[in-house]
Amino acid sequence: MSDTKTPDELDTNQANQIEAAVFRRLLAHLDENKSVQNIDLMNLADFCRNCLSKWYVAAAAEQDVEVDLEAARERVYGMPYSQWKSDHQPPATPEQLALMQSKQKKA
Repeated sequence: MSDTKTPDELDTNQANQIEAAVFRRLLAHLDENKSVQNIDLMNLADFCRNCLSKWYVAAAAEQDVEVDLEAARERVYGMPYSQWKSDHQPPATPEQLALMQSKQKKA
């Protein structure tokens, strides 16, 4: 018999630990790929690092824990948001902005 489980078969603690590890890996992946801009993430996947920060705050609120948005951003970005912007975020290109605007019109 196999010990392989589906995600639905995990107990709550196992699921929470695995999901937390996945989140940490996602943050590490984004940190390793700073050249991927938030606007590109938004254009391709409808979420970005800022969305993750807001979801972090919202998930904390669901647990009756208040987390400051700037602190959540620092967790997601690995540094203060203002520093990340100045170090890693060039101005959006006209093409990036046009794609974002076209997606917003469809929504």
